[in-house]
Amino acid sequence: MLSYTEENYLKTIYHLSEGGHKSVLTNEIAASLLTKAATVTDMIKKLSLKEFITYEKYYGVNVTKKGKAHALTIVRKHRLWETFLVEKLGFAWDEVHDVAEQLEHINSSLLIEKLDAFLDYPTADPHGHPIPDKHGKIKQEKQIVLKEALVNKPLVVCAVRNGSSPFLQYLSKIGVSIGVSITVRERIEFDGSLEVSIQNKKPQLISREAAENILVKE
Repeated sequence: MLSYTEENYLKTIYHLSEGGHKSVLTNEIAASLLTKAATVTDMIKKLSLKEFITYEKYYGVNVTKKGKAHALTIVRKHRLWETFLVEKLGFAWDEVHDVAEQLEHINSSLLIEKLDAFLDYPTADPHGHPIPDKHGKIKQEKQIVLKEALVNKPLVVCAVRNGSSPFLQYLSKIGVSIGVSITVRERIEFDGSLEVSIQNKKPQLISREAAENILVKE
């Protein structure tokens, strides 16, 4: 059984490694967790001894099969709790991350299975991120970054890359949320911004950075 802090490190390594597909450097982990490299090194030793991660000097850290399974369990709990907070308690999508960060460490598989059933087995959280099932499997769907979308092709917002509160609040302000229709009307060559129609309303400009953090599908 892992401590609260150990689980946070493991989840961070899992995300930074893109699900275990690449190794992560100590400095990357430190930057993500806003801590010192020496502190990260100590935690790497602990998680290595428990066989949740592997570490090779100069090459970095990655999750083991055991570590990936545990990380997916944490991710599953986090995203189910976010869904519960939005759908059942009326939280806004920019308010749930910190609360779910606390709830994800509750160690009760029965509670999570009942929560999943209560929510009718959702496959994605309020930010469009896929929810692993109880076996750790994730349902993937074809999606592209809005910045790369064809002009005048009707699309649907399916996820966001940036889950920070300021970004989510900005999206809410301009009418973007999961499931809304969006169409690129024009690319502005000067700064990479886009003119888009949201729900077929009057076109408005969004920045290149925003367009890089919105995922869409046909």
